[in-house]
Amino acid sequence: MKMLSKLGIAVSLISAMACATQAMAGPIATVKAVNVVLVHGAWADGSSWSEVIPRLQAAGLNVVSVQNPLTSVEDDVAATKRVLDQLQGPTVLVGHSYAGTIVSEAGVDPKVSSLVYVAARAPDAGEDFVALAAKYPTMPVRAGAVEHEGYVSLTQDAYLKFFGGDLPRDKALALYATQQPIAKTLFNGRTTAAAWHTKPSWYAVSKNDQTTSPDLERFLAKRMNATTIELDSSHLSLVSHPKEITDLILAAAGRSQ
Repeated sequence: MKMLSKLGIAVSLISAMACATQAMAGPIATVKAVNVVLVHGAWADGSSWSEVIPRLQAAGLNVVSVQNPLTSVEDDVAATKRVLDQLQGPTVLVGHSYAGTIVSEAGVDPKVSSLVYVAARAPDAGEDFVALAAKYPTMPVRAGAVEHEGYVSLTQDAYLKFFGGDLPRDKALALYATQQPIAKTLFNGRTTAAAWHTKPSWYAVSKNDQTTSPDLERFLAKRMNATTIELDSSHLSLVSHPKEITDLILAAAGRSQ
């Protein structure tokens, strides 16, 4: 019995020492990335990142903005994978809005070192995200979604008031002119993976979002244990707050300034 008691004490001491060593080691250091891949959301194209791209390039990063067809989750994931396949070295994968679905799936690529979500969806594998979002308020922008021949776009009024409500009118009008309609079935697509379970993640919540519920964004950020910031922004924080979004991406890239 004494030997068993001594053995138990020894095991406890070893366990305590291991915990102490882990605590002293602290969190795993962020991998220093060399690339950033930016993925746009619904009713947008790759130019929506135009305020962020030069800032990232000035920090010495290789940057690519994906052009999603917005026809299906599978098609958009394929477009992002084609970009990732051409890159070498650690890469930060960034998704705005609907593109959070894309980076959650494509982010399992071994060269993706971290993920950044900007007012973005972040479904779990196989999750019915439409059902999840239905637990939160329907946001005003949805009233401005109009369908034509199987594709959905936003009216000018909805785009200016609710999608990019904090942008200067001329900037919002320019973005409205380049909006890319989405397949009406796009949001019904589901993922087969959720890279945020295994990749360090960052999240930017838009507190004044009229497209996605800010509380849904907070739920998603908390669920993935993301490093989170909140911005006094519309859904288009990547345009209205490019410095803050750039800084968040740089942090994910291990290049905080």
